[in-house]
Amino acid sequence: MHPYPHRYTVSARMQGQDPIALSSPGLPNLDSAPPAEFDGPGDLWSPETLLVAAVADCFALTFRAIARASRYEWTTLRAEATGVLDRATDGTRFTEIHLRAELDAPAGADAAQGERLLAKAEKSCLVSRSLVAPVHLEATVRVA
Repeated sequence: MHPYPHRYTVSARMQGQDPIALSSPGLPNLDSAPPAEFDGPGDLWSPETLLVAAVADCFALTFRAIARASRYEWTTLRAEATGVLDRATDGTRFTEIHLRAELDAPAGADAAQGERLLAKAEKSCLVSRSLVAPVHLEATVRVA
């Protein structure tokens, strides 16, 4: 692993009502648009689905690392995350995320250990632990 801090850069580019083109060095581009709930087309990834996907993805990757370190044998993990976006006293935001995980392990595996490792992955997922982090804005306005 590389030393901390790690930095991740994503660029968003849009023209008019076209989908937002998301890009990051070395990665394939991704189109994004508002979800159907915000009158978007509903057929592209949105900031909301990307955030919930990040929770599910981070959970799965964290589990894989923890299981490897614990020498726990498993065959398949299915994780499904559902984010609840609602009005709160401080404005509209995700109020909770439900994460469901199904783990398949080979014969002879310790089911209780698998449950403990899944719980540890949920507690250790850096994305889930970061969701209440402040956002710092550095804005630049260029007028043609």
